[in-house]
Amino acid sequence: MTAMASDVAAGEQPQDTFQTTPTQFRTTYESLRLPQGEKMGLLGGTFLFDTYDWLAVGGGAYGALAGQRGGFITIGAAAELHKRFGEHAEINTGLFVGAGGGRGGYTLQGGGLMLRYHAGAQWHVDGMGALGGGVSWVDFPDGAIHSFQPYISYSFPFQALILPGWVSLDKDETETSRNMPMVEQEFAVVYRRYTIPAGVRTDTGQQQHNSIGLVGVEWDRYLNRNLYMRVESEGAMQGQSNGYMQILLGAGYRQALTDGSWLKLSVAAGPAGGGGVATGGGLLVDAQLAFQQKLSDHLFAQAGLGYALSPGASFRALSYSAGLGYHFFSPKMGAGIVERDSLSGFEARHFRIRLVNQRYLKDAPNWRSHHANLNVDLLGFQMDYFLNDYVYLTGHGIGAYRGMGGGYMTGLVGAGLHLPVPGTPLFAEVDALVGAAGGGGLDVGGGAVWQGDAGIGWQLSPAYSLLASYGVMRSVRGNFRARVASLSLGYSFSLPFR
Repeated sequence: MTAMASDVAAGEQPQDTFQTTPTQFRTTYESLRLPQGEKMGLLGGTFLFDTYDWLAVGGGAYGALAGQRGGFITIGAAAELHKRFGEHAEINTGLFVGAGGGRGGYTLQGGGLMLRYHAGAQWHVDGMGALGGGVSWVDFPDGAIHSFQPYISYSFPFQALILPGWVSLDKDETETSRNMPMVEQEFAVVYRRYTIPAGVRTDTGQQQHNSIGLVGVEWDRYLNRNLYMRVESEGAMQGQSNGYMQILLGAGYRQALTDGSWLKLSVAAGPAGGGGVATGGGLLVDAQLAFQQKLSDHLFAQAGLGYALSPGASFRALSYSAGLGYHFFSPKMGAGIVERDSLSGFEARHFRIRLVNQRYLKDAPNWRSHHANLNVDLLGFQMDYFLNDYVYLTGHGIGAYRGMGGGYMTGLVGAGLHLPVPGTPLFAEVDALVGAAGGGGLDVGGGAVWQGDAGIGWQLSPAYSLLASYGVMRSVRGNFRARVASLSLGYSFSLPFR
């Protein structure tokens, strides 16, 4: 048994009750003032988890949706102080620390570090979420963006059952567990290919290359047996548009065809751009029709056909997609205490989320098109899903914040080994990943990259850990070569699935 593997240590009894965590997904919109009087509409999306009654932490992303900076996207960590007054009113103030940028290069966002401060208020409407607004200050300290503006927001609150550490649950179903309301969800890794018609131009007016290959992930949360909400993120890894990225939010409808096969229709929209793709202010609208086939109790395969366009800009494309996904149910929770017995019949799946700081160290003379002698610092998140005590699947989303690499982002997926050192809190890890990267002047060719790492970690507690690692990263077709030094703070937790 590893230090994380169970909530039952020697001489201890398993925890009998668990507390749900108040959680909210918040979207914001604001208009930033850029140099020379230029405006950029910025859409934000943030998940916030209450750690105390007055403090919430989480992660989020911001992307251009209006103006001339399509492809300007950042990801990072957020923290907020808040206070409720009665049932409806709330005031809040917080900070977002992010990395990325795009469509303007280092002259606009410098190294890519984004700081966003806000102060505002929300009004909670029973059963409908919360409407709010306030003022924000967005600052790229070593760039040219320093903007104060009002914002508007909408928050969707819900309760999450997050079990700290690696918890074990009984698998024998009770009457209570069989009657517990559940939420159906799906997570998939997707490859998408855009076929682009003649006449579509890049943002510099040249002929757009006729195809873009993208890799990314999709998450569907069902509202009932047929309707679902979708979040997806994808980046370019083939073609001549490295640095292109899209983050879309939408909804869909599922129709059963046979036992184990479905037809799914969805519409989504969100910020997109980079890599010379002409998305104007950044808004992309996407419609998809997909066939989904069950492969096992949890696994499924899907294939889709769709169409994407940027209203008011040049980009249009027919899309073909294929994906492999995981289907599961989680308990639908209300606020308060959850008895362990009520979760009998659920399996506790083990996860770890890591806030990571990386440094790319130059490993080739022409690895960048500018500032080739500067290393690049990056900030982002890594999510690990443990198949057992030793093997995990992993995904990374990371952006540059220092080293004049503003606009560079990467998304990777892969697998790793977790190897505890018996009798100590130490552990070793190795992993290998592939995915897409681009922007910031790093010469990644079409965008396809791979990375390998090895590291040593310290298990601070059943939930928290530190990991230092060192590895290499290479582009498949470009000149990009880097050694990668990483330091991450991990939080291990369990989620009950059925």
